Amino acid sequence: MDLASRSLVLGSTSRYRRELLSRLNVPFEVAAPEVDETPLPGEQPAALAQRLALAKAQAVAAKFPQAVVIGSDQVADLNGLPLGKPGTHDKAVTQLRQMRGQTVIFQTALAVVCLETGFMQQDIAAVRVVFRDLSDEEIETYLRIEQPYDCAGSAKSEGLGIALLERIDNDDPTALIGLPLIRTARMIRAAGVKLL
Repeated sequence: MDLASRSLVLGSTSRYRRELLSRLNVPFEVAAPEVDETPLPGEQPAALAQRLALAKAQAVAAKFPQAVVIGSDQVADLNGLPLGKPGTHDKAVTQLRQMRGQTVIFQTALAVVCLETGFMQQDIAAVRVVFRDLSDEEIETYLRIEQPYDCAGSAKSEGLGIALLERIDNDDPTALIGLPLIRTARMIRAAGVKLL
């Protein structure tokens, strides 16, 4: 198989990652990684995100050994405390109350794997986010409107969640949404996927 024609698979069920990857205008398939996302005892947020991104890429690569497979994971880091997807309204309220007035580091890890060629690269984009000192009313109103229960840290910066924030500091503007496209483009090119 010519490297320039290597197929691409996104190992993720995230609609946000799927939408982001489609911006690169390259055909890709989507496959669910089916990975246990439970943190290991004492595991730091960045290490958790990196471990899960690689596990997702490897799990899907086992089903598509000739393809270039992308795995990604995001964990919000609140002073060393990992915050994942809340899943419920009550957990989202708790997360946003914990984060109000705080600086949170959103650790978005990326792994690209191709079993056939032995290619494997990992990277992580750390995004510093400063939350406003939110009132309980603002938290409840925001959650009622946007319902970001499938987002690490209970907020969508690409939507109304931007109103919860004072500042965002990063070097890859899509990292906070869930897939750092600058890094992704660099890594899949290196793996043999032709862009442009």
